[in-house]
Amino acid sequence: MTTIAIMTSSRRAHWRAGVALIAAATLAGCGYNTIQRYDEQAAQAQKNIEVQLQRRSDLIGNLVETVKGQAKQELDVFKGVAQARAGVADAVQSHDPTREADANLQLSSQLTILNRSVAEAYPQIKSDQAFLRLQDELTGTENRIAVARSDYNQAVETYNAYIRQFPEVVTARAIGAKSRAYFNATGAAQEAPKVDFSTKPTSS
Repeated sequence: MTTIAIMTSSRRAHWRAGVALIAAATLAGCGYNTIQRYDEQAAQAQKNIEVQLQRRSDLIGNLVETVKGQAKQELDVFKGVAQARAGVADAVQSHDPTREADANLQLSSQLTILNRSVAEAYPQIKSDQAFLRLQDELTGTENRIAVARSDYNQAVETYNAYIRQFPEVVTARAIGAKSRAYFNATGAAQEAPKVDFSTKPTSS
């Protein structure tokens, strides 16, 4: 390779490095790093929700087994709870916040039905220590889901607002950053019912 060729090659390398540095500085100046940070924060917040959703589903499964241990007959509600728990598992695997929220709402609905069924048919179970422990753990988990949901939606709000403002919106479009969905159920009820087997429901 001649001296001129070596010099030309060296200049090209320097030019490419310079372009790369300019591109990196431009992206950083237009919010690239911040977009990545906000997106990661939202992703981690969603994982926290999913952990608590799975924990709640497992606890309800244990609750059902405890009820079955004292039930004299199979309650139809057991099938509904099993299906709702399967729905939560599928939703968590999809990593779709809307599906996760809807599945959690459906599980809450089945838990309410289980609540009423047990209170009517097996009032003595409310004194079972294993049952009471699971009830307390469920209440704690539902509280943690509420906190995780709030943290996630706040992270999503910050991220979504940031990628819509100028000039960050240009960078967001260039790298394919899209708005994230909030963790909101599409059903009418938005809160999980309380797990309370201490009172017998009134007949309508």
